Amino acid sequence: MHTDQVITNISQINLDWLNSALATDSIQNFAIEGLSSDNSQITKIQLQYQSETTGTLPASLLLKICADNNGIFGESEVNYYIRDYIELANRPIPTCYHARYAENPRRYHLLLEDLSTSHRHNRRIQPTLAYGCAVAKALATLHAHWWGVEKLRAIDSNITSQTEIERYVAHVQPGLLPMLEEIKTEIDDSWKSLLMGVFENHPTKMIERTKNPSGFTLIHGDLNPGNILSPLNGNGKTYLIDRQPFDWSLTTWLGVSDLAYVMVHWWETDLRRQWEIPILREYHANLISNGVFGYDWEQLVNDYKLTAVQSLYVATQWCILAEDRQRMKWLWFSQLQKSITAFFDLECSELWTQKVD
Repeated sequence: MHTDQVITNISQINLDWLNSALATDSIQNFAIEGLSSDNSQITKIQLQYQSETTGTLPASLLLKICADNNGIFGESEVNYYIRDYIELANRPIPTCYHARYAENPRRYHLLLEDLSTSHRHNRRIQPTLAYGCAVAKALATLHAHWWGVEKLRAIDSNITSQTEIERYVAHVQPGLLPMLEEIKTEIDDSWKSLLMGVFENHPTKMIERTKNPSGFTLIHGDLNPGNILSPLNGNGKTYLIDRQPFDWSLTTWLGVSDLAYVMVHWWETDLRRQWEIPILREYHANLISNGVFGYDWEQLVNDYKLTAVQSLYVATQWCILAEDRQRMKWLWFSQLQKSITAFFDLECSELWTQKVD
C-alpha cells in the first residue's frame, strides 16, 4: 500500500507502510487491536522496534479510518491535525504521524499518537471546575490562533455568512415539530411557544451578530465529553480531538460557542450554574494572554448567551429522523431540559423570543 493512498481497511497495513509513514526503517513487527467507535474504524497498533532503536518513536499508535460514512465528513479533521494548528506551539491536539484524504468518494485516514496510557475521555465523568478551566484554556489557545478576519483568510475562510447560518438552521428545523409531538404530554405548554419563538427569531440575531467581526474564529463545534481527553494524574495537557463537522455545520463562528456547547447541554444544571462564570473568565484571560485584544468581557458574555441558545438546536437535530428520535430520546430530552433551563437562567427570553424590527 503506497503512503499517498487512503487506507480504507486495516488489512492494507504492513511493515513497509508503517516504516514509510513514520519515516524510519526500525519497525520489525506490529500487532493490531480493534477499538469501538461510532463514525469511524479505530485500530490500536502496537509497534516493535529493532533493539538498538532509540529516539522518540511511539510505542503504539491509533489508526482512524473514515471510509464508509456515506460521505458525511469532508477533510476538516485531516486539516485539524496536519494543517490548521501545525505551527501552533504546545497545541492541545495529539500528534498526527500520517494522514491522507480523498474527495470522490470522501474518505480519509489518520495515524495518531496513542494517549491511552496517560489520558482518558470524559464520558460518564462528573466535570469539575479544574476540568472546565483546562478545557477553556485549551480552547483559547486554539481560538486565538485563527482569531479575526485577517487570520481566517490565510486558510481561505471568513466570518460565517447569512447563507451559512440559514443553511444550518434549515437543516435542524425539520426536527422541531416532531420533537414537540414526541414530548407533548411530558412538557409544560409554554415550551412549545418558547421553542417556536426561538426558531423564528434567534437566527436573525445570529445573522445580526456577524456584522461585528470581533469574536469570530475557527471553532471545533462538537466538544462532547468523548472528544475531550484529560490527564489521568490530574496534571498535564488537556487534548481536544475529533473535529468532524457536517456540511451544514458552522465552522467559523463565535469562539465562545465551543464553551457553551461543553457546558449548557452536557453538564448537570447545578454544576453549570456554579462554574460557568469562572470558566468563562478563564477563557477570556487566556484569549488575552494568547494575543487577542479588543474583545471585552461584556461582549463575551453576550456572545455566550447567544450561542447557549444553540443548545436547543442540538436537541432538535436528534429529532429529524424518527429512528434517532426514539433511539436517542434518553439523550436529547435531557439536553432539551438543560438547555431550556439555561435559556431562563441566562435571561435570554427578552432577547430571543421577540421579533426584530
